[in-house]
Order: sequence, then structure tokens, then C-alpha cells
Amino acid sequence: MKHVLPLIAIFGATALPLAAAQDGDVSTATVYACADIEGDSERLACYDNAVGRLRTAEEAGEVVSVTRKEVETVQRESFGFSLPSLPKLTMPKFGGGDSDGELDSVTANVERITSGARGKVVVYLDDGAVWQQTDDKRVYVSKRQTFKTAEVRRAAFGSYMMKLDDGVLFRVERIR
Repeated sequence: MKHVLPLIAIFGATALPLAAAQDGDVSTATVYACADIEGDSERLACYDNAVGRLRTAEEAGEVVSVTRKEVETVQRESFGFSLPSLPKLTMPKFGGGDSDGELDSVTANVERITSGARGKVVVYLDDGAVWQQTDDKRVYVSKRQTFKTAEVRRAAFGSYMMKLDDGVLFRVERIR
């Protein structure tokens, strides 16, 4: 009977990560947790279980893996929109950069520019985005003048600033 208690203690310690991998949400973290199990057979059982659950969740559409390029595409296409119902897609920091994984600016070619209400400009970009001026800064636009590029940057308090070619910065919001 003396030897049974240590066996239960050893089995209980190795079974905890396995139990964690069997319960709750499934993710890559669940799979990675199996690496901490010392016993070969327990670690393999944990991996088999975690990978099987991850595959099942992926096939059911509950879990989706995306590439860095796909995240960059979504960030670029949705830049300027507030999409609170979508999970935030950010990329991890690489090389110790200051970025939080979010896109800070977008540069695109200008398709056309029109004047909206009260002389505020509306800028149509080649990526389908449409931005409207929100401040009262005078932006000089004429039919003879053409702009090649527009850079839109994040600004304070969730606002955005735009610069046409090498012109002045003015505040904008994305309308489409």
C-alpha cells in the first residue's frame, strides 16, 4: 500500500496537462501545453487528443488558422473602419519593434477626388476605400490638378489623417 500512493501522485501530476488539453477551448496553446509533459506515453496521448480536437474544431469551422499575409490583407482592407464584432487580427511583434501588431498607415493610389458638402474633399482610392474630410482645413483641389497617392495615418483618439502626395495633412473618416 505504501507504493500505491506515490504512483497515484506521479500519475496525478502528469495527468493534469492531459486533462487541461481535454477540457475547455481548443487552440494551438492546448497543443503546445503537451510539450511540458515529461512522460513519453502521456505526452503522446496529450498530443493525439489535442491535435484531434483541433482538427475537429477546424473542420467544423470553429477554429480558423490564418497566415501573416492574410492578416495584413484584412488589416489593409478594413483600415479606418470600426468592426467591434470581429476579433482583432493583429500580428505578433517581430524584432522588438514598437508596433502593437496593428497597421499604422496605408498608402494607396488616388482614383479621383470630389468636393463634398461645404467644400470638404472626398477621396476615392484604387483599393476601393473612400475617405471624406472631417476638419475645416482648406485642401486645394482643382480639375486640372491630379494626385497620385494618398497616405492615411492613425491619429489621436481613433481619428485618421490623410496626406495627398506631399501636401498638407487633414483629418478624414472612412465612409466606404
